[in-house]
Amino acid sequence: MNKAALIILFLACFVAGCGKSNDSGVAAYNAQKVIDDKIVADYLAANPTLKATKIDTSGVYYVTVTPGSGNDLFTRSTRVVIGYTGRLLTTGKLFAQTNDFHPEVALQTIILGWQLGIPKAKRGGVVRLLVPSRYAYGPAAQPQLGLAFDFKNGLPANAVLDFEIELFDIKN
Repeated sequence: MNKAALIILFLACFVAGCGKSNDSGVAAYNAQKVIDDKIVADYLAANPTLKATKIDTSGVYYVTVTPGSGNDLFTRSTRVVIGYTGRLLTTGKLFAQTNDFHPEVALQTIILGWQLGIPKAKRGGVVRLLVPSRYAYGPAAQPQLGLAFDFKNGLPANAVLDFEIELFDIKN
């Protein structure tokens, strides 16, 4: 009998816990979204010659630097060969650069800002992406990123990023 009561108590606690929401997490996300969107909007206002286009409602903006050519299809499993530089949008400080190394990555394995922005480029093209933190690394600092570029503690949490990405190849 005690086992049955214990199981019922456990299930009742489990069901009660499932109904709770993470209001503080949602509030923090929404507060950071406002901050990020203002950073990007201020940057675009300060650089009116930058012809940036917003990608849907995400807050990610792109600029076609070099058009490229072709009409390739992109899916989540598409693999792309790229070269890129990454900077903090707020300071312009470089935190990543591929130089002569051109990694091949699957779209599904990269940050959401890249998943949205890379398909805006064509083979041989260059696209610039302005990525709010929620579409990059979010509230998690990235201690491993930027160490080679004088970032003592790596990339900070909630970093709004500026990438220039060259699309060398597309593989489906």
